[in-house]
Amino acid sequence: MSDLQIRPVRYGSPVAQRLVQAIFADQEARYGGSDGAPVEAMEFDPPEGAFLVAYLAGEPVGCGGWRSFDESEEVAELKRLYCAPEARNRGIASALVAAVEENAREHGRKRMILETGDRQPEAIALYTKLGYAPIEHYGFYKDEDGVVSLGRDL
Repeated sequence: MSDLQIRPVRYGSPVAQRLVQAIFADQEARYGGSDGAPVEAMEFDPPEGAFLVAYLAGEPVGCGGWRSFDESEEVAELKRLYCAPEARNRGIASALVAAVEENAREHGRKRMILETGDRQPEAIALYTKLGYAPIEHYGFYKDEDGVVSLGRDL
């Protein structure tokens, strides 16, 4: 897709925050509330993380990032993956995951983990297609019903 560009941005930037708000709106519709897991903007600052935005024909249509997991220099956690509804089914989410993984690899990470929810079947299908497999639950939602924890070696 030649008109797709994926670029790093600061998590606190206006474009990133507009996309994050869209994530929260989607979660509100699916779950009746948005992600309550604590996230600090600085967690996505290199070399401990990164936040990327996908632009299609110059318009921001998706995002995703990684942050170091539990202060590990080898494990990264995928966070805030999102693709706008009007841009879905065009390979953008897959391209974002690949870009996030590559960025994490460039910073020495060897494994990526993530949490999602069972009310996001399209996300689970994407991650499974990309080689993610179930792992032990961890983090903020580890004891919640409906949590889906996945990981894969980079």
